[in-house]
Amino acid sequence: MGEATERARAAKAASAKLALASEDVRNGALEAMAGALRENAAAIVRENGRDMEAARARGTTEAILDRLMLDEGRVNDMADALVDLVKLPDPLGVVQLERTLYNGLRLRRVSVPLGVVAVVYEARPNVTADAAGIALKSGNAVVLRGGSLAEHSNKAIADTLHAAAVSAGLSQGCIQCIESTDRAETDELMSLHGTVDVLIPRGGAGLIAHCVEHSKVPVIETGTGNCHVYVHESADLGRAHAIVMNAKCRRYGVCNAAETLLVDEGVAAAFLPAILANLSEKGVKLHADEKAGAIAAASGLKYVPADETDWATEYLAPEIAVRVVAGIDEAIAHVNRYSTKHSEAIVADDAAAIAAFETRVDAAVVYANASTAFTDGGQFGLGAEIGISTQKLHVRGPFALEALTSYKYIVEGEGQVRS
Repeated sequence: MGEATERARAAKAASAKLALASEDVRNGALEAMAGALRENAAAIVRENGRDMEAARARGTTEAILDRLMLDEGRVNDMADALVDLVKLPDPLGVVQLERTLYNGLRLRRVSVPLGVVAVVYEARPNVTADAAGIALKSGNAVVLRGGSLAEHSNKAIADTLHAAAVSAGLSQGCIQCIESTDRAETDELMSLHGTVDVLIPRGGAGLIAHCVEHSKVPVIETGTGNCHVYVHESADLGRAHAIVMNAKCRRYGVCNAAETLLVDEGVAAAFLPAILANLSEKGVKLHADEKAGAIAAASGLKYVPADETDWATEYLAPEIAVRVVAGIDEAIAHVNRYSTKHSEAIVADDAAAIAAFETRVDAAVVYANASTAFTDGGQFGLGAEIGISTQKLHVRGPFALEALTSYKYIVEGEGQVRS
């Protein structure tokens, strides 16, 4: 038996008591966890420094280093996210359906925890706190399997959270963190059908594909973000400029960052020189099709010719693919072909164009005249998210508390028997 099995069994034992914990106890635990993060912020940052030093020595990219890095401000942000969860309604015990049947039986459908939630993720130690908080708020025990780059950060955060949760009255073992960096532990965790109730992978396409392909535990698939911003010929170009810059440059290493810019040919000559220059000034590498490349060249800007690979790439870096399209039909066809069904945006003033984009684009989140950067549980009023799902079954888009619940039917009678 490996560490994954040991941790999952401990979480399973804790989950039965945790499911019975009152809302007040669970909220009190979240508040205690937030306080513990703030009190131990300096120690957590020191442990993160060990991870950062090792990651730099391995030649880790700046985008991943940005995800990995913690300072006291980011630790306080994690604590704030836990406090925000306290303010949200209790997802448990919600009566979703209530009726009296033809035979007098009284039927209710009531929300309940899933049980044990396993989260497999890469170099984002904030996920440790977010996942633990969301799991406990929804009455679930959690098994955390973070990436080796964040080994010391994850352990420091998980130990801090677990001690605080238990001191506040939750069951011992409610938060389990796999410390081994052996990748075999991930495969073992995925095999624990019957012990682990759901597996949530958060990370790159390779990690997600591996979990979907090999897991015996049901998976909520969080998707990669090959996101597009499409500038329609009716767009206010000043508004479009601000949206593109925010969607691309706010943070390069996040899944809601725009990776492809599509521009109608009717406004390409007016729009592209300024936006491409601004992107270049920010250090963004341009991958341009023939028409966009010609405009870049005429403006004295460096670019590389885009190919088929670029349209399908989630850069997670200061790079963007740029294509000039003939109109909305071509734009929608491009998005639906290359999108990972995460977040897609149109900038337009034409109501018919907006309606067509919103209706025909297949994605978890579709924006009109707004940046894709808003795809986030906190921004959507859901509190700290556990992921952004690009699948269609069970949950789609930013998901948090409700996605970690199921339901059961409660049926009460006075001795009815069926003939």
